[in-house]
Amino acid sequence: MSMLDVPIIDTDTHLSEPPDLWTSRMSSRWGDLVPHLEFDERRGEERWVVAGHRLTGVANWAFAGWHDYPPSHPLRIEDADPAAFDAAHRVRRMDAEGIAAEVIYPNLLGFSSQAFLDLGEPELMLECIRAYNDFLVDFASDHPDRFILLTALPFWDVEASVQEIERCHERGHRGVLFATKPYKIGMPRISDDHWDPIFRVCEERGLSVNFHVGFQDMTADDMRNMIGRRAARSDYALRSSLTVVGLAEGLGEVLLGGVCHKFPTLKFVAVESGFGWVPYFIELLDWQWINSGAAKAYPEREMPSTYFRNQVFTTFWFERETVRRMLDLYPDNVMFESDFPHPTSLSPGPASSAKPPRQTALEALEGMPEDLCRKVLFENAAKLYGVSLPA
Repeated sequence: MSMLDVPIIDTDTHLSEPPDLWTSRMSSRWGDLVPHLEFDERRGEERWVVAGHRLTGVANWAFAGWHDYPPSHPLRIEDADPAAFDAAHRVRRMDAEGIAAEVIYPNLLGFSSQAFLDLGEPELMLECIRAYNDFLVDFASDHPDRFILLTALPFWDVEASVQEIERCHERGHRGVLFATKPYKIGMPRISDDHWDPIFRVCEERGLSVNFHVGFQDMTADDMRNMIGRRAARSDYALRSSLTVVGLAEGLGEVLLGGVCHKFPTLKFVAVESGFGWVPYFIELLDWQWINSGAAKAYPEREMPSTYFRNQVFTTFWFERETVRRMLDLYPDNVMFESDFPHPTSLSPGPASSAKPPRQTALEALEGMPEDLCRKVLFENAAKLYGVSLPA
């Protein structure tokens, strides 16, 4: 098998929610409380409305191939790449790139989760979550082997979250989406025992816990200010960059806060944060663990770097200079992603300098041993998510 034939598992892609995702699946008794679209005449686009929050446009995140720089974006679904919404178009795109499978992340439930909390009615909030999780199953129904589904959680209710994990796992989901900074919205920190039932059921069922940069501490207003307005290019670049490195806090808490110690076979994934900063960060955590006296205070625990090697995965997409170093240090922890169809994705277009995913991956890995390339492009993710080698 040549490198051109190595299958790729894309470990970070997104679905742009179709207009009827919630209105077609939820009880009509909730009326306008059901997440829906309303036309914004000033902006000339339909925008999602959740709990009175006017959020992003219907095609805001479907940026692939767009002709202008962000925060400009398609105003109509018809102007966007159909692979952002439609499973058949998505599979054709995957086939063209030689992508065996994709991990699917949400937009609204990731970047605007606070808006759903503001609905204020637990039964309604749970129905929103279940509708999204069921939508994923329907989206993947014709090609269940091509899509890796992650369960969105009603994380304000631990017992309901456990039940939803069990329900969705039975329907084919292979991991869960979790927030890295729940304390920002009044919930306990990741290391708090409060979350143990969720982590326990994930460990028992072999499901990974996935942290995405979008699901951190951003409120609906934060995202509206960042994406919706015509921000200065420099401001947009700064906000996007700081968001990407924002997973460091959650990752550090998992490694130092006793979570890995309590759940030694549970796997964690940090997505869309890149990898170049990780070797430094892990070395820093080890240094601080020893020099703060924590190693003596908790003699039963391993070094942070040991937990990372055994239980944590992270991804790269645009990076070049650090790829060889990270494969030298952590060959079993690195995976590849494209972030399709977001503004930072590997989606060539008039306003994007990106190259297609396979070309990007092969150029970054050029000259590396083939067995290492197979690890980062396919095998690490296949083992983590239970994906079989395609014919």
